[in-house]
Amino acid sequence: MQPVHEGQCGLCAHFGEHHQQDGQLTQIRRQKQAPETMTDECGHPRHASLHLVVTPISGCDGFEPARH
Repeated sequence: MQPVHEGQCGLCAHFGEHHQQDGQLTQIRRQKQAPETMTDECGHPRHASLHLVVTPISGCDGFEPARH
């Protein structure tokens, strides 16, 4: 497991946006830790055409805090 900090994708509303009911995302946001091998699609509107796949510790200027 790796720590996930404010401003990183694992705590962003756009990380895993297409399956928000996922228990793993909820756990990452509550515990602020994520598996080292996890990746997911970035759903940020500015990046939609790129189909970015990021890790929970990735980050960008478009960070928006996720609701826990």
